[in-house]
Amino acid sequence: MRIGEIHNCPELTELIQEVGFLPLLDSGIRGYSAEDLVDEDCRYVVLDDGGWDWPLWKWKGSIVTEGRCVYGKFFAGKAGFVSREWWPDLCNYRRTSRPAPAEGSIDEAILLTLAEHGSLITRELRAACGFDGPKMRSRFDGYVTRLQMACRIVTEDFVYPTDKHGREYGWGWSLLTTPELLLGLEICQCERTPQESFERMFEYLRRLLPEATEKQITKLIK
Repeated sequence: MRIGEIHNCPELTELIQEVGFLPLLDSGIRGYSAEDLVDEDCRYVVLDDGGWDWPLWKWKGSIVTEGRCVYGKFFAGKAGFVSREWWPDLCNYRRTSRPAPAEGSIDEAILLTLAEHGSLITRELRAACGFDGPKMRSRFDGYVTRLQMACRIVTEDFVYPTDKHGREYGWGWSLLTTPELLLGLEICQCERTPQESFERMFEYLRRLLPEATEKQITKLIK
């Protein structure tokens, strides 16, 4: 992987298929993130009028809706992409290494709400689960991040508000759903044991990232 080699959305989409796992922003491993690999013209910039432009940020929706990869907070609570080829192994390992939501828990309520509605943006999901009081936002976001790390919630798309001229603006909201609803039950199934999935991912990432330490690779997977 070469820093600055990606110039557009199709090139980034192909890279995700090639490498399998790709954090969106800084991963702690030099050169290993979409932000590192895109050309300087595709990175965040503040405009003269006080606005901003960030092509990489805008590409996320197109990449996710194409259906060739999965997006969410999968890397130490930070966002990134996982190809469909590698998703079964990550899902297999993560769901086994993390306890399933207990009956009557908030985690279960979040998943049941998504199952009922299909998909919801974060604030809608938060309200539907009763987290609409003061100082509830960060607490609820913690539950959602935990479920994403467990490969039980993914991002289906991004929704942007529009101004009076119909133009989209702002950072956008994640439209959340479950991988089963988005991609089907089969992609969440794996013929390997969880330990075999871990070892397969570890050996692959060690070859992909020869300069990374074993601790850094393990952190990506866990």
